Amino acid sequence: MKLSVVIVNYNVEYFLEQCLYSVRRAMQGIEGEVFVVDNNSVDGSLKMVAQKFPEVKVIANKENVGFSRANNQAIRVSSGEYVLLLNPDTVVEDDTFSKCLAFMDSHPDAGGLGVKMVDGKGRFLPESKRGLPTPATSFYKMFGLCKVFPHSKRFARYYMGHLSNDETNEVEILAGAFMLMRKETLDKIGLLDETFFMYGEDIDLSYRITQGGYKNYYFPETRIIHYKGESTKKTSVNYVFVFYCAMEIFAKKHFGTSWAKSFSFLINMAIYIKAFFALVSQFFRKAAIPFLDALLGYVGLAAISHLWGRYLFGADGAYPTVLFAVVLPVYILIWLLSTYFSGGYDKPYSIAKAILGVAFGSAAILVLYALLPESLRFSRALILFGMIWLALEMSLTRFIGILLGNEDFQSKRTEKKRFLVIGSPEETLRVNSILESTSIKPDFIGLVSSEAAGEAPEGFIGNLAQVPDIIEIYKITEVIFCSKDVPHQVIIDKMVDWHATNVDYKIAPEDSLSIIGSNSINTRGDLYTVDIKAIDTVSNRRNKRLFDVVMSVFSIVFWLPLALVVKQPVRFLKNAVLVLFGRKTWVGYCSPADETQKLPKIRRGVYNPASYMEKGVETDVLNQMNLLYARDYTVWKDAEIFFRSVAAG
Repeated sequence: MKLSVVIVNYNVEYFLEQCLYSVRRAMQGIEGEVFVVDNNSVDGSLKMVAQKFPEVKVIANKENVGFSRANNQAIRVSSGEYVLLLNPDTVVEDDTFSKCLAFMDSHPDAGGLGVKMVDGKGRFLPESKRGLPTPATSFYKMFGLCKVFPHSKRFARYYMGHLSNDETNEVEILAGAFMLMRKETLDKIGLLDETFFMYGEDIDLSYRITQGGYKNYYFPETRIIHYKGESTKKTSVNYVFVFYCAMEIFAKKHFGTSWAKSFSFLINMAIYIKAFFALVSQFFRKAAIPFLDALLGYVGLAAISHLWGRYLFGADGAYPTVLFAVVLPVYILIWLLSTYFSGGYDKPYSIAKAILGVAFGSAAILVLYALLPESLRFSRALILFGMIWLALEMSLTRFIGILLGNEDFQSKRTEKKRFLVIGSPEETLRVNSILESTSIKPDFIGLVSSEAAGEAPEGFIGNLAQVPDIIEIYKITEVIFCSKDVPHQVIIDKMVDWHATNVDYKIAPEDSLSIIGSNSINTRGDLYTVDIKAIDTVSNRRNKRLFDVVMSVFSIVFWLPLALVVKQPVRFLKNAVLVLFGRKTWVGYCSPADETQKLPKIRRGVYNPASYMEKGVETDVLNQMNLLYARDYTVWKDAEIFFRSVAAG
């Protein structure tokens, strides 16, 4: 057997599916086998592989055993002359395997091989070729000299910046996303070191290949897409600690005691520096706007209170300390919470939602004001001033964000998505129907023939060669390739050629409900899935949970009068308690839900869209109701189903 492909999967079903479709094509004419080692995924990956890829050999672990151990499980039972370690978040070209095998056959000194990698925007990934992370090389990388001098042989050695991206060269380290190795090399040097759980194992194995008398090659004659970063976010504190601790393990293993000590010092210093900046980055990404609203809101309201107190009572009649220390912070907290539940902190930040939140918060504060003891009741004018000030402050900060072009403050007008779908008439219509069934609500969907030239079919706006002009004329924001019709070489070629258009790219695998690519709106390197997920948005999940809590409290407080209406009052009360504590939701899917629809997971419901209907509804109708409920979800739909179901008994 010529080739054994090993893919370790952990909860990335959609990307694994796309990867396996590309692997199936690349294996044509090659005697080989494909392993998927699943690290206890819960997203339906194993069922998908069994249904769509029966030729794949599956190793299903009952726990997450890590990258190294999982790969070793498959390598030990593999039969190929060559072993390829491949990430599930990759797409290979149709001739990637044949080209790589031919190179390895003609270079008996090659123990390992890596290829040219591009991200989901078609940009070259520098980790395609890397140098050994010696203390000096690591120092230059950790402290930014690698970026300052990207082509220096000394300072940019971490990414071999002095070597051409388009020429075959000997390198020191291969990327774990695509590592092709001779089986005899692994038999000689050993398998992956299982001391490394997630990072560093590719560096260690690459180094041992060279120590075993073989060479590692960077081979750019074929390319892969590597979306990278779905399972771990590079700016997270956890990533920083895990990655740099892996580097410390590598240093202690290979650099000797004296080198390891100095390297360990550098790594620990880098860990704390990187962790600090990671925390700062996370704060500014998630909490900067609420913190700014709280700070400016309190400072402004405190100043207004001070001036208003002096205006009413004179120099000796200022408001007491309790107003500034207790009452105003509580007011600000209520306004911020109300803004949160109104969607004012959902990205992109909306001025309208922020003002709505302030209005609801003001109403809640007025109710609270009426319940406070006389000693804590200060002028109602302060509530009015606070409402006006918070509304102005939130509007101004968000407007400034929009003027600065920050993607977190994009206006609704700029959120419109204009799609271009490239493929055959059959596939483009299938993808078109998927887009229209999602919560995206596209502003425009244009169909383009996958043929390089010639007259486009009826209903199409052009062919492949005309796409750059079509992108400009129709203001396209996202291009979707139908991989059933467009070879992966062509997809990657076009992603690179059209890079200057600054559109996003997606790939629609054949016979799949998913559309996968890179989402430039949030984090350009992350994986992105277009699917039926309206109910799965942050705001809708928050609103659904808020509805559950409010209606549970309402049901418990007014249980006695409700007991006269509902058929099983004791059971109704029990359900209210279960919903309150998150064990159930008031409205869920009709049972049994069709798993092939891939609907977002929600808690088991007390009621469902068919609860108040007569019994005996056909399964197809129930499945359609589930689809519509998930796709077009609003909290008002939950309210309607709840009250109609309660009224129906």
